[in-house]
Amino acid sequence: MKKRKKMTSSDVAFNIFNYAVFLIITLICVYPFYYMIINTVSSNDLSANGAINFLPKGIHLDNYKQVLSLQGLPTAALISLFRTVLGMAATVLASAFLGFMFTQEKMWHRKFWYRFFIITMYFNAGLIPMFVTMKTLHLTNTFWVYVIPAIVQPFNIILVKTYIESMPKSLQEAAEIDGAGVLTVFWKIVLPLAKPILATVAIFAAVGQWNSFQDTLIYITDQKLYSLQYLLYTYINQASSLAAMVRSSGTAAISAASLATQQTPTSIRMTVSVIVVLPILFVYPIFQRFFVKGIMIGSVKG
Repeated sequence: MKKRKKMTSSDVAFNIFNYAVFLIITLICVYPFYYMIINTVSSNDLSANGAINFLPKGIHLDNYKQVLSLQGLPTAALISLFRTVLGMAATVLASAFLGFMFTQEKMWHRKFWYRFFIITMYFNAGLIPMFVTMKTLHLTNTFWVYVIPAIVQPFNIILVKTYIESMPKSLQEAAEIDGAGVLTVFWKIVLPLAKPILATVAIFAAVGQWNSFQDTLIYITDQKLYSLQYLLYTYINQASSLAAMVRSSGTAAISAASLATQQTPTSIRMTVSVIVVLPILFVYPIFQRFFVKGIMIGSVKG
């Protein structure tokens, strides 16, 4: 058995310094989420006055009950869930296939098409031409406007391509000798071995789809197709005016105003932020073990 190396006083001091620095960085990263959560479960008047900083006071869950009862919220939540799942799956599949094809030297004009995709990272037509394109394709006011424009992501394609290029070429050559075609190599060899980078792409795609609300603002006028993020974004912007209106009139004319009578704009914003952030946080633990591996292997060629 190898003897454990005895730590010197300088080693101990260095370790303590490292742990202290990383602990401070961790607290800085975690505290904003903790701050939002304790303000959503604390007394609303104390929260509005900025009295809740470290420990919750007057704990209650009425904020969540009332925000979750907001009209149209269940439908919007389903829209966001479906667009996240379908958009993520489509983006991962497209990134995997295109990344694989761009590694195939026998692909027709491979370099031209690769550069054609990559140049879109730096140049785009702009908002108005994009809207006209979606309108011409009859995608406005449809669910598919959330999914189709986001399928091809050049950055994700680069990640997958670099990762596949790090694989031994002998794997594909051996499969081709046994009679495997391009699609067979892709489905049975490349996809199973590319799980780490595909999990990384899945995280990027899921976070992007879940957090997006501008596409709803630009392309959607049908309230049945509002995403959760857009609905809550609208409600955050209206929180102050709704609360002021209710305080001045003392009436509950609409469901949103009825919600504002029992809440402050601060509690509304905090609660909505937590509702939007928490679901996507559960994605990271699932793919965490693939994330770092995928990024590291895909970032180094050879």
